[in-house]
Amino acid sequence: MTRTRTGVWFVGARGNVATTAIAGARGIARGTTDETGMVTAREPCTLLDLPAVSEFVFGGHDIADRPLIHTATELSDSNIVDRETLEIVSDDLREIDDRIETGTAQNCGSAVSLADGDTLDSNHTVSEIVEQIRSDYSDFVAETGVDRLVVVNLASSEPPVTDPDRYETLAAFEEAVEADDADLPASSLYAYAALDDGHPYVNFTPSTGSDLGGLRELAETKNVPHAGRDAKTGETLLKSALGPMFAGRNLDVLSWDGFNILGNGDGKVLEDDENKAGKLQSKGGVLSNILGSNMHNRVRIDYTPSLGDWKTAWDHVHFRGFMGTTMSLQFTWQGADSTLAAPLVLDLVRLVAYADDHDEGGVQTHLSSFFKEPMDVSEHDLSRQFAMLESYVNDHLDTDDREPLTPLRTDGAGSDSDTSESDSAPGTEPKR
Repeated sequence: MTRTRTGVWFVGARGNVATTAIAGARGIARGTTDETGMVTAREPCTLLDLPAVSEFVFGGHDIADRPLIHTATELSDSNIVDRETLEIVSDDLREIDDRIETGTAQNCGSAVSLADGDTLDSNHTVSEIVEQIRSDYSDFVAETGVDRLVVVNLASSEPPVTDPDRYETLAAFEEAVEADDADLPASSLYAYAALDDGHPYVNFTPSTGSDLGGLRELAETKNVPHAGRDAKTGETLLKSALGPMFAGRNLDVLSWDGFNILGNGDGKVLEDDENKAGKLQSKGGVLSNILGSNMHNRVRIDYTPSLGDWKTAWDHVHFRGFMGTTMSLQFTWQGADSTLAAPLVLDLVRLVAYADDHDEGGVQTHLSSFFKEPMDVSEHDLSRQFAMLESYVNDHLDTDDREPLTPLRTDGAGSDSDTSESDSAPGTEPKR
């Protein structure tokens, strides 16, 4: 097999999720951690020739200037990044830190603090910001010699775009860029610069990103893969698994209330009602799709500084059964935000890079299980979403004259015990 090096460009590269993903990837490369939590480390994805996590080369944009090693140390103090890995990858983090460029906070909302660093916005038009982003991408590829670049948006949630129909065509979007349209959000500018230069784009956040008609058109025209929005890592993951249970048993869910508290930078940003709006929409829409829109369905998100990167969700489900008997389910989900998110980030990089290698441009609908609000997919039943990924893998195994896999199991049995990265690089030449 031909070993390739995949460039990974994080928007929000100095944040907790990006830092955990980088430290974890380098830990995998150096043998201090394993791939627990990664979907691509078990069947069916292990049957694909995916790029090796150990070969990822990292860079990114951020508006903060705090070094990666500082963020990683804080995460280690909170038991997110283990101490051994931190010590082993500390030099890697310092090297990667030198490849993080100043980003934009264009239309990101007042809650996004600019106190920690500079931005591209103050002295640049929208067109100039795009050109600088594009230049940063191309310089990174040239300087590192990577075979492909995947751009992943991990920045804090932006307010929703008020009138997305204004950017329904590529021509309209590009006219808006040239007209210095202040309503264009940073996530879409990063996406535009990526897709226009042929770099796959993943929107891990609730922000708009590539989910505008004009950018969808661009991705189709350029045949570039993209995916999003809003990764499904905690409470909503449970909803997408438990909701179908109630529906399948014909139990009438009367109300489903979820209360979330978290203490990291994202939690602070979500204190702002504008920035919170998109997050609430993606979290609440899952149940409406599965159980119908008539039930009472409320989600709250509150900032609790003392929690740091840890988050807690408490849900109360009130439902009615046979002969009108009312019953309830309550559950509490407590998890480390970045620990849950980081392995999925690495999964998505591998899978969109694979799609790019196979000239599969446009929205990657088979990745719907990763997102709360998957683009072009109305199905929110988690098991059915997993089946879409399984079907995708089977299609590729059929094409490669390999034995199709048995149906995907979710109980841990049948997972691939050999997760060595040395055997997982693609066997075909990538496209640049």
